[in-house]
Amino acid sequence: MKTNDVDILAFGAHADDIEIGMGGTAAKYAAAGKTVVFCDLTKAELSSNGTVADRAEEAKRAAALLGVQKRLTLDLPDRGLFLTEEAIRAAAEIIRRFKPKAIFAPYEKDRHPDHGACSRIVQEAFFSAGIRKYETAGQWDAHKANRLYFYMINGFHHPDFCVDTGEFMETKKKSLQAYRSQFVISEGSVATPLTSGYIEAVEARDRLMGKETGKTFAEGFLTSSPLLIEQDLIGD
Repeated sequence: MKTNDVDILAFGAHADDIEIGMGGTAAKYAAAGKTVVFCDLTKAELSSNGTVADRAEEAKRAAALLGVQKRLTLDLPDRGLFLTEEAIRAAAEIIRRFKPKAIFAPYEKDRHPDHGACSRIVQEAFFSAGIRKYETAGQWDAHKANRLYFYMINGFHHPDFCVDTGEFMETKKKSLQAYRSQFVISEGSVATPLTSGYIEAVEARDRLMGKETGKTFAEGFLTSSPLLIEQDLIGD
């Protein structure tokens, strides 16, 4: 069974994880004509604010703002993400279905356990999806992506590389603001870390990453293996 190859496949534990960590990069590559697909492992059914239906609609709007070609939501349990064979096979099937050149996942070191679990699940799926005899539910051919990268959600870590996202910071902020149930206090909602200046903190982190690289804004990433530089080592 065949499907169109995509350039970027980004995984998150919950809708809004990918936007927080790499919304600017996703928008930049989509604007350049690259195909970008998002996959949320859970429906975020245990979130303190909002409903599953709210989150699904917000995720749809956010993806559209970023130029994402397709967004999928798996049915793995919120706060029940663990390194299980079920979870690995589910992620591996998505990799085989879309055949991405590059895969992105949360960085494993994060205060939210689901983010670390998502990272570990995708790392295993990245490897297993390339094994011909490894079985997944869909009858897709084995696929080995070129690269596996990790984005930051909570916290600040020293990146292995950064992407200049200055032209797309406002787009990223709009995609985050689409999640009103998560980032805005309203009637019936409760205060959480997300409602206490979280978007502003993300913007400040991206600004700091930009200063580290001589740009206005940037997003930082970590790699699963060293990057090979084949051309100019000096830069502009």
